[in-house]
Amino acid sequence: MDKKIKYLIHYDMNDNEGRARNLAAATKAEYIVDALQKNEYEIEIISASLISSKGYIEGLKTEINENTKLIKLPAFKWGNYFEKAIAYTWSNIAIFLYLLFNVKKREEIIVYHSLALMKSVKWAKKLKGFKLILEVEEIYNDVIKKSEKQRKKEVDYFKIADKYIFPTELLNESVNKENKPYAIIHGTYQVEQDRGGNFNDDKTHIIYAGTFDPRKGGVVATIELVKFLPLQYHVHILGFGNKKDTKKTKELIKNIIEISQATVTYDGLLSGEEYIRFIQKCQIGLSTQNPNADFNATSFPSKILSYMANGLRVVSVRIPAIERSAIGDDMYYYDKQTPEEIANAIMSIDLNDEYDGREKIKRLDIKFREDLEELLKK
Repeated sequence: MDKKIKYLIHYDMNDNEGRARNLAAATKAEYIVDALQKNEYEIEIISASLISSKGYIEGLKTEINENTKLIKLPAFKWGNYFEKAIAYTWSNIAIFLYLLFNVKKREEIIVYHSLALMKSVKWAKKLKGFKLILEVEEIYNDVIKKSEKQRKKEVDYFKIADKYIFPTELLNESVNKENKPYAIIHGTYQVEQDRGGNFNDDKTHIIYAGTFDPRKGGVVATIELVKFLPLQYHVHILGFGNKKDTKKTKELIKNIIEISQATVTYDGLLSGEEYIRFIQKCQIGLSTQNPNADFNATSFPSKILSYMANGLRVVSVRIPAIERSAIGDDMYYYDKQTPEEIANAIMSIDLNDEYDGREKIKRLDIKFREDLEELLKK
C-alpha cells in the first residue's frame, strides 16, 4: 500500500499486560482503523498506555493484521502518587522520543486527544514539523472542572492541530476557530446483524448502558423513572463506575424495586459479543444524561449509535449536540430531566412501526469513510 498513516492513542487489544484501555475510546479507535483499512491505508497504531500489573514493561511491536501494526511503548506502573509521577513523566518522554525519531517532517499523524499526551505531542510537533490531525472527543476540563487556567491550556493545545476529527459540529464550532479541515464522526458506525434473541416474557425491555458517574447524571435518572412505568416494562442497568458509585447505584435499584410496578435490574458490565446479544434482546435504549452539564454542549453520547446499530429505538434528552447531529431526527426526545418526563417518552414509542436504525448507521458509515478520505487528501 502506498497510503500510510500513524495513529497515537492509549490502546491495547487486551489487558494481558495490565495496560490501561478505555473501552469506549478503544471501540471508536478500532472503527476508525477499520475505516482507514477500507480506504486502503496501512496503519501504525502507537500506544502509550500505562500499566497496573507490573513495575515496568518493555515496548513491543505486534501485527494486528496484514495492514495494521501496534507499537506499544515501554511503560511504568500507574499506582501510588510517586509511581504516577514516574509513569506520567516516562510516558511523555517515550512519546516525545518516538515522535521525534519516527515521524517525518510534514508527515500526517492522527492523535487521540488526551490531557496526558499534550506536552509531548506539542513539543515534538514544534521540533519535527509533522502535520497533526487531532481527534477531539470533548473538552475534558468541562467534565473534570479543574480550573479556567487548565481549560485554557487544553484549548490552546487544540490550536496547534492542522486538521481535526470531531464528534459534533458544535465542538468544531467551539474549537476550530480558524476553519481548518475537519471530519465528523459521532461514534462507531458498525451495524450489528440480528442475533435473534429475546427474553420471552412479553415485556418491553429498556436498557441504560454507560457510566455511573454522578456528574453525568444518567443512571440515577434511569432508575428513578421506573416508578412511573407500568408492569409490562423492564429496565436493565449495564455499566461501570468506581466502587462508591456502583454501590450507590445498586442501593438505589434496591429501593426503587420496593415501590415500583415495573422491573429494574443491575446486569453488570458486558462487552463484545456478550453485550451485543444482551442489548439485542431489548427494544429501547436510554441516553439520559444531565442536559445542563457543560460537556453536553460539545460531546456526543456514543451509546446512541450502539443502540441504533443493534436495532433499538432511542430515548434521549433534547440537547443541541444530538438534535443537530446526523441522527437528530431519529430520536424520541424528552425535554425535562425528570423521571416522569422520561417515562412518558418511553411509553410514547410505537414498537410496531417500520423504523430501522441499522439503515441510518449504514449510510453514516459510508459517508464517514468518504469524509475521512477527503480529510487526508486535503
